Amino acid sequence: MIRDRSLQDALLQQLGRFVAERLIPAEERAAAEDRVPPEIVQEMRDLGLFGLAIPEDYGGLGLTMEEEVEAALVIGRAAPAFRSVFGTNNGIGSQAILLDGTEAQKRRWVPDLASGAVIASFALTEPDVGSDAASVKTRAVQDGADWVITGTKRFITNGPTAGLFTVMARSDPARPGADGVTAFMVEGDRPGLSRGKPEKKMGQQGAHVCDIHFDAVRVPAGNVIGLTPGRGFRTAMKVLDRGRLHISAVCCGLAERLIDDALAYALQRKQFGKPIAEHQLVQALLADSTAEALAARALVLEGARQRDAGQNVTLMASAAKLFCAEMLGRVADRAVQIHGGAGYIAGPVERLYRDARLFRLYEGTTQIQQIILAREMAKAVS
Repeated sequence: MIRDRSLQDALLQQLGRFVAERLIPAEERAAAEDRVPPEIVQEMRDLGLFGLAIPEDYGGLGLTMEEEVEAALVIGRAAPAFRSVFGTNNGIGSQAILLDGTEAQKRRWVPDLASGAVIASFALTEPDVGSDAASVKTRAVQDGADWVITGTKRFITNGPTAGLFTVMARSDPARPGADGVTAFMVEGDRPGLSRGKPEKKMGQQGAHVCDIHFDAVRVPAGNVIGLTPGRGFRTAMKVLDRGRLHISAVCCGLAERLIDDALAYALQRKQFGKPIAEHQLVQALLADSTAEALAARALVLEGARQRDAGQNVTLMASAAKLFCAEMLGRVADRAVQIHGGAGYIAGPVERLYRDARLFRLYEGTTQIQQIILAREMAKAVS
């Protein structure tokens, strides 16, 4: 739902200028230094990007799902590492509190997330726990008025810099699976919390992940989201529909960037006496990419509108995540092909090709989306 088209268009134009004038020119530097320049992070705060999806009552912009998706389509044109800086604050870093937290918890933590004063991180994945997220092994043991958390989380986005972690831990070992998992808010400076060395990754340099170790980290009972133990996994699952639609829109934005770059190259690169854009086999690569990107964009926007209308969009969100992530992979591959040898040499196309690969893995792998889709289809007719 777009509440005010003129205001939304003004926001998109502002974001478009920021992407074109600040983010894209800084991509090479961010990749070489493996960090997003601090001055750009501050500009993100000034623009309100850390609070795009956070309600105005807590200091955010309060975008609807459709408005957020339109913004993500624009932001997605830049290297994904930039969006990663503020993405968790808008998604699983804040939405779990907003959905299931108490009013006091929302007032305590969400405004700092909306302003970017605190960087959020979501700690679910473990060394032996990935797609089977209900098998969390990190333990939380109640000790008086506190909980004591012990375990290790792996591949945690923003782990090196996060000031607040949403931590999923098993609070009831007698209840296997999702029922025994509790969601905790854990401040990054708590004694016993330590951070591993940032991982070297295939792509998305500047977006940092690392292990987070909890060595008898003591947190007060008031840090349990919603003050209700055993509800953490369900809280996490509630957040995923929105997150998957957002990530799907980012995939579309990056695909559209790659198509534009590939077309520009094909129009100026000449072989056999004419631009390669006039050769039919190159035209086929461009046409297939454009058709798929248009279909992906339509799917994401429809899913966002359905969510704004209050409909259950678990199937739509998984379908979007599956299709858009796989579409981006194909588009990135075709972009390299169109650039030929120049696409394999280190540069924007080669870098975005590596960046694109991660989208088929996080926020639920393609295979997990297939399982969810099949399950939701069966539920619909049962």
